[in-house]
Amino acid sequence: MLDIKYLRDHLDTVRENLARQKSTADFSVFSTLESRRRELLGASEQLKAEKNRVSALIGKTKDKSQVRGEIERMKEVSNEIKHLDDDLKQVEDELQAFLLNLPNLTEESCPPGEGEADNVEVRRWGTPKSFDFTPRPHWELGENLGILDFERAGKLTGARFALYRGAGARLERALINFMLDLHTQEHGYTEIIPPFLVNRETMTGTGQLPKFEADLFHTDDPDYFLIPTAEVPLTNIHRGEILAADELPRYFTAYTPCFRKEAGSYGKDVRGLIRLHQFNKVELVKYCLPEDSGTELEKLLANAEEVLKRLGLPYRVMDLCRGDIGFSAARTFDIEVWLPGQGAYREISSCSNCRDFQARRANIRFRRSPQEKPEFVHALNGSGLAVGRTLVAVLENGQQADGSVVIPEALRPYMNGMEKIEKQ
Repeated sequence: MLDIKYLRDHLDTVRENLARQKSTADFSVFSTLESRRRELLGASEQLKAEKNRVSALIGKTKDKSQVRGEIERMKEVSNEIKHLDDDLKQVEDELQAFLLNLPNLTEESCPPGEGEADNVEVRRWGTPKSFDFTPRPHWELGENLGILDFERAGKLTGARFALYRGAGARLERALINFMLDLHTQEHGYTEIIPPFLVNRETMTGTGQLPKFEADLFHTDDPDYFLIPTAEVPLTNIHRGEILAADELPRYFTAYTPCFRKEAGSYGKDVRGLIRLHQFNKVELVKYCLPEDSGTELEKLLANAEEVLKRLGLPYRVMDLCRGDIGFSAARTFDIEVWLPGQGAYREISSCSNCRDFQARRANIRFRRSPQEKPEFVHALNGSGLAVGRTLVAVLENGQQADGSVVIPEALRPYMNGMEKIEKQ
């Protein structure tokens, strides 16, 4: 959420920044509500000051008959104050709703652009393998090997679900354990197993609500949501708390299943594991001092890249333009892995610096010293990595002419020494 004081004082700057993201926010609504809020607040404070002054006078007067008129007037003033405060609360609720629907401001260093085509390539790692046969897509490889079963998953639930079998299930689990071990043992993250269902306040804290409710799976009683990413519970761990500066930075990682309706994506990636309603992901989340968040984003990105390097999977890093950046992010770098079965790079991680946007919504603060006022932390997040998409990359990059798949060396200890997946 944006700082309302900054919005008041720099309205034109905010309007220009958000226009680059194709925001359709009507700032005349904000100006009208803010003007009305100040009017009501001023009137209420004036009456409260009068009530305090007259009440003190009444309290000092022994013969109340001498101040009967003032007593009656104060009854009227109390009613006026109540009506003003009720109106003020309604206006403040409307202001809050307006602010909750505004995206974050993008950093000035973000590339200009309207959408995905305008994202800027930063670097590449690894060379895509040359095959002496036409490489197959992962769904074909997985079904032929008997390790992926989309037909039976559809029977159990419906479209956009997958059933992993045998070595496929083991490979998914191996990837999860490999990623968690790397991030906890070498990158300094604390592993968390969070709830997979969260309440409305938690979803609001990271920016999923109210804007993206249509994309979420929801239970009516109780009013809970299935998490679309572990970013949601991890970022909210310290919601409403004040940390000490020397407790920062804090690094969290978690494996969770993720649940998304994928509203508006029908017709895209209808085959395979790329776009499912349920998928596994290892998430990375950081809290840090505001002055450190730029450096921490670089480290976060490097942590996610290291997974692909250890697996020997070619990838590229993209700097997202202002028109393609997510709702809560101020700066984002995507990692795209090479998929030979599709002949394209596809997103496998999105690493973002949200600055104080999420912390302000979730009220996560820190003190530099006991005498200083609390400040908002900066929050960062990234996939480390999307597990299903990593499995896709392992299958497509490791495929052989006979349809078998060579397992990356880094995963073999997690696969009980298995070097190759062959048809069962």
